[in-house]
Amino acid sequence: MSHAPQAPCEPQWLTQEEREAWLSLSAIMFQLPGQLENQLQRDSGMGFVEYMVLAMLSEAPGRRLTMTELSSQTNTRLARLSRVVKRLEEDAYVERTTSETDRRVSICHLLPSGHDAVVAAAPGHVRQVRAAVFNRLNKRQVSQLAAIGEALLGGKPSSIVAAQLAQGTGPRA
Repeated sequence: MSHAPQAPCEPQWLTQEEREAWLSLSAIMFQLPGQLENQLQRDSGMGFVEYMVLAMLSEAPGRRLTMTELSSQTNTRLARLSRVVKRLEEDAYVERTTSETDRRVSICHLLPSGHDAVVAAAPGHVRQVRAAVFNRLNKRQVSQLAAIGEALLGGKPSSIVAAQLAQGTGPRA
């Protein structure tokens, strides 16, 4: 008994409005990271991921996070994060230690020079974020953007990270 191959299902093509929305989102996904990266490189000599690592550590209790927590909070894969943290260690912005309770867990600590670097970089970064995003939107659009982001991500980014950590997807030190 032979089975004839099934014809693939016809895709549900985007409507004109969906296509325009998708093209807008695609353009934002490609343009915004470059704008943020360029500003940070020009003004602070660091990239966007380096800035995010320092920023997340600066906001963390004790200015320290496990590498898994830091990966979640920066939306960076562990392999890339490890390379970024190595560069930040070479700049004496952070240091890594091993958890006293679980030797498999690496903890990244923000050093005073790293804190100074992120504090110095933050005003320019915020100006760029405002210029590229928030100065172009009214209050209602900002609320809509937040709601769209939550819908696409499945919740508020801060809540998602907290839930991941509570579920044990990231070891705590």
